[in-house]
Amino acid sequence: MLTHMVVWKYRDDTDQATREEHVALLRGLASIVPGLQSLAVGFDVLRLPRSYDTGLVAVFCDRAALDAYTVHPEHQRVAEFGRSISQHIASVDFES
Repeated sequence: MLTHMVVWKYRDDTDQATREEHVALLRGLASIVPGLQSLAVGFDVLRLPRSYDTGLVAVFCDRAALDAYTVHPEHQRVAEFGRSISQHIASVDFES
């Protein structure tokens, strides 16, 4: 199993409707991208100074599935949208 985690810190000028659109697009990847075992996406609820605004945890059966997800056109489209509204994005990928 390979776990892929991403967090987004939105730009201050990113309104709530755009944030919700981003989360909806991310959640939509679950039914579009093959090889995805599970996907969880949500808004931060603690709002600590260190917190990011949105987080994603995706689990893949192996590296090949993650690689296929990475280059999938729909993932590319959603990733570009996320980059366009964020001031910082961080990720980590690990095997379990």
